[in-house]
Amino acid sequence: MPDNSSLVNSVLDQLSAAGHKKVVFCNDPDTGLKAIIAVHDTTLGPALGGTRMWSYVTEAEALEDVLRLSRGMTYKAAITGLNIGGGKAVIIGDSRKGKSEAMMRSYGRFIRNMNGEFITAEDLGTTTKDMEYIRMETEHVTGVPESLGGAGDPAPHTAKGVFLGIKACVKEVFGTDMLAGRSVVVQGIGNVGEHLVELLRAENVEVYISDINEERLQHVARTYKAKPIAADKIFGIDADIYAPCALGATVNDRTIPKMKFAIIAGSANNQLADEQVHGKLLLEKGILFAPDYLINAGGLISCYSELTGYGKKRTIQLTENIYNATRDVIRMSKKDNIPTIWAANRIAEQRIIDIKKIKSSF
Repeated sequence: MPDNSSLVNSVLDQLSAAGHKKVVFCNDPDTGLKAIIAVHDTTLGPALGGTRMWSYVTEAEALEDVLRLSRGMTYKAAITGLNIGGGKAVIIGDSRKGKSEAMMRSYGRFIRNMNGEFITAEDLGTTTKDMEYIRMETEHVTGVPESLGGAGDPAPHTAKGVFLGIKACVKEVFGTDMLAGRSVVVQGIGNVGEHLVELLRAENVEVYISDINEERLQHVARTYKAKPIAADKIFGIDADIYAPCALGATVNDRTIPKMKFAIIAGSANNQLADEQVHGKLLLEKGILFAPDYLINAGGLISCYSELTGYGKKRTIQLTENIYNATRDVIRMSKKDNIPTIWAANRIAEQRIIDIKKIKSSF
C-alpha cells in the first residue's frame, strides 16, 4: 500500500499553521460531490461561512483556498462585533454545469452531520436555490429565499458595506466622503460587483469595469453607463480607487508597482497575496487599503441577522457600522505606522482573546 503519511502530515501542518479547528472532506460518488469544509475558530459561536463552487485545478489548491477563506471569516465576524465563528466550504467543480439538486442535498447531509458546528450560505458559484436544496437536509443554512422565511441574497448588503468602506477611505484621503467626480475600477461584476457599480453610479462616480464574461461586461456597461476595459489594462488606469470584486490575490508583487490608485477597497476575499509583504508595500507606496474582510462583511451580517431573527432594519444598522469600523482601523494604522490589514487583525484578535477569557471563567 502507498505511504500517505506525508500527505496527512502536510494537511495537518496547514491546519496548525493558521490555528484551524477542523477540516471535513466530503465525497459522494453517486452525486459527484467533492467538497471541503473548514472550521477555523468557534470562540465567538458556531462557524458561519459561505460555500464556494469553483473548478480548482487541484485538490491542494482547493484546500489552500478554503483554509484562507475560513480564517478570514473568523476575523470578519470578530471585527464587526458578531457572535459567530469562522468557517468556509468549497465544492470542487464547474458551477455552470456540474450542480444538481442531488449534489446539494448530499452536501447538506454532510453539514447536518456536523451538528451545528458549521452553518453555510451562498458564495461564488452558489445561489439561494442551492441553499433551498441544502435546507431540505439541514437547518444549518442561511441565505435561503425570502419566500421561505430567509433573508434572501446577501449580495446587496455586501455591496453596501464595500460602498461604505470606500466612502470611509475617501474621507481619509480626500478630506470628504463625497464620491461625485471620483473614479473607480471595479474588477469583477458578478452579483456583488454589479450592485456596487449601481451604488457608485448613483453617486455620479466614473466607473470602469472588467470581467471575464464579455456578455455580462457589455450588459452592465450599458445598464449603468460604466466604461468596460480589458483585464490586462486594469493596473494601467489612473483612477482614484481599485475595487477588486472577483477572486483574491490580485494585489501582489507584479501589480503593486503598476498601481496609480490612492485607495484599494473591494469585496474580493484575500486581496493581498501576502498580508505581511503586500500590506507593508502598500503602506510604503501610500496606497490606502481597506481590509477586505471588514468592508465585505455586509453579507455575513445579513446571514447572521437571519440566524438570530433580526429584521432588515437591524441588518442595515450593523452594515452601516462598517464605515466607522473602517475609520477606526485607519486611525490605528496611522497611530502605530502599520499597514491597515495589520491594524484590523489586531482589533479582531483582541476581541477573540477577550471573549475567550469570559468563556473560560464559567
